[in-house]
Amino acid sequence: MTVQELETGGHLLLKCRSGSHAYGLATPASDEDFRGVFLLPLDRLLGLHYLPQVADATHDRTYYELGRFLELLGKANPTALELLGTEGENVLYRHPIFEQLAPEDFLTRACRDTFAGYALTQIRKAKGLNKKVHNPVSAVRKGVEEFCYIIEEGRSRPLRSWADKHSLELTNLALARVDHARDLYAVYHDRGEGWAAGAVKGDRSNTVALTNVPKGEQVIAYLSFNQDGYSTYCRDYREYRQWEQDRNDDRYRGTLRHGQGYDAKNMMHTIRLLEMAGEIFTEGKLNVRRPNRDFLLSIKAGEFTLEEILTIADDRLERLNVAAERSELPEALDAGIVERKLIDLRRQLYASEQ
Repeated sequence: MTVQELETGGHLLLKCRSGSHAYGLATPASDEDFRGVFLLPLDRLLGLHYLPQVADATHDRTYYELGRFLELLGKANPTALELLGTEGENVLYRHPIFEQLAPEDFLTRACRDTFAGYALTQIRKAKGLNKKVHNPVSAVRKGVEEFCYIIEEGRSRPLRSWADKHSLELTNLALARVDHARDLYAVYHDRGEGWAAGAVKGDRSNTVALTNVPKGEQVIAYLSFNQDGYSTYCRDYREYRQWEQDRNDDRYRGTLRHGQGYDAKNMMHTIRLLEMAGEIFTEGKLNVRRPNRDFLLSIKAGEFTLEEILTIADDRLERLNVAAERSELPEALDAGIVERKLIDLRRQLYASEQ
């Protein structure tokens, strides 16, 4: 079943504009996203092909089957709670059955973890993005050689500069392990006899090359290979290249434009989520439409440094934790209660179709 079939086939129970429109944070440049709830035909529900969720290719339109929707509500999922709490002109269709559901019925102490958990994930991403923006990883991949150092006269010197100083070719060097010394190697020099394997195996190698050194050869130096540093660099290099490939270039250009080194839109929603969660515990209700539009949009515009945003987030998180500790909301919903509510709703809906 496709999104179009859901929207035109009479299966929808709820359809709302979501995201910035629902929060009252939309600007002329904001896209329209839609969320909703649908009811499967009875045969489809009872058969082998249960369908919990339907979305288009871009996830701009996402719909949850009633059972899946109740399951998410029972787990204090922020997206489901916001959908149920959407009001006004952003509700495009709402079946009368939804008079029997209210966001307040699903508010529990679990909201602290679900709302704040997502927000903390975004904070970690912001710190990671800030690091990537200000410390880009060169496209030219470093090799093992650049993590090798010669120990000489009580000091360490990069392998390449040491070899150049002594007019030595890396291909004429031979390394042998030093017993009981991690990542330390004795260095020998092959003076043209061809027995040395070289200092490194090749451009794509992950370790140094080892040679079975002929007896009688003299050690000319000792080499330390920073294996841990090289492994960390390789991981960072892979992650950075993957981030470059996957990133939203429009959002990234926006990050560069405001110059603060973080995804301002993500951080706006981070603060929004923390504030909504705090209100759940202080007011006992979910306020989807935000009362501080100008402040939140100033975050989106990049008017705060990352340090200022993190300070604001810490303040909101502290308020949330204090309010949650004082709250009289239940710890969590009884899954049996949620299931009975779902059964009752389905009976009403399918009976009306007969």
